[in-house]
Amino acid sequence: MSNERYLNALQGIAQKIPPVWMMRQAGRYHKHYQALRQKHSFEELCKIPELAAEVAFGPVDEFDFDVAILFSDILFPLEALGMGLKYTDAGPELGFAIRSKEDLAKLKSVKDSISFMQFQKDAMKLTRERIPKEKSLIGFVGGPWTLFTYAVAGKHEGNLSLPKTLTNVRKEFLEEIVQFLKANIALQLEGGADLIMIFDTAGGDLSPALFEEIVVPGVKSLADAFPGKVGYYSRGTASPHFQSVQRISSLAGYGLDHRWDLRDVFKTEKRMIQGNFDQALLFMEREEFKKTLIDYLKPFQDLAPSERVGWVCGLGHGVMPKTPEDNVKTFVETVRETFR
Repeated sequence: MSNERYLNALQGIAQKIPPVWMMRQAGRYHKHYQALRQKHSFEELCKIPELAAEVAFGPVDEFDFDVAILFSDILFPLEALGMGLKYTDAGPELGFAIRSKEDLAKLKSVKDSISFMQFQKDAMKLTRERIPKEKSLIGFVGGPWTLFTYAVAGKHEGNLSLPKTLTNVRKEFLEEIVQFLKANIALQLEGGADLIMIFDTAGGDLSPALFEEIVVPGVKSLADAFPGKVGYYSRGTASPHFQSVQRISSLAGYGLDHRWDLRDVFKTEKRMIQGNFDQALLFMEREEFKKTLIDYLKPFQDLAPSERVGWVCGLGHGVMPKTPEDNVKTFVETVRETFR
């Protein structure tokens, strides 16, 4: 079984109460995660399926989210392809960078590397068994362009000058990673996911023209391979970017950050739309936070359910470290009270 509200959002069925889930809902802010992290490394939590299932279960159990999400990381495909990967206090570190044709030649083939990702399929199965039957389960992969920025620069920050200018290796890398991600998505769907999100956090760093050239073909290829089973989220994108991905008819829907007015999006889009309360506002004192959240929800109350078809209520981006847990709980409860 899956969550009725979430399936309604995916299928374009109007409903009074939107489903709720948050990116990074199982992360560092949560005491359930922190307790597990004291005993295990981040990699163990991701790669040992029983632990990944337990991490994903925690916020669904405590906050009653409608959806659980695979606990993993977007960079494991780079490790699978032979780039090496370790997590330090300073962040993830790859064994080498992709800067030349010679570097590309070091990568393993998809055929020889995809079995590395079996732990995600197993984690998906165990998470499905761990969460209540009336909850949905989704998976995710990193966007091809975002994975390229990490492969080239080792991180996503700054103006991304190297990823934007290494045109001699970018096309070949993107072709390879798209094929890998297709196999990766298939594994997660086989594990029981209702939907796979593409998280392309570096997408908004591109101009609309480069976004159309670099990002859209890969996203379209992934969505076309699994029609209605893949959603797309990119932080910091603007209307021209969104219009580019909106034309991909095989996408199940989109996540939009807090820079968007979703009421405008609902006028032209009837697929799943996820978002988009500003995640930083969860640091407010409880009463001020609740008032701010109610004010955010009021415009949605003015819409008939048929006018906000597909809405999945959540944050503009992910839950930030040290976010007060009580406000996360208040968010879920307030959304349901408001629309009940």
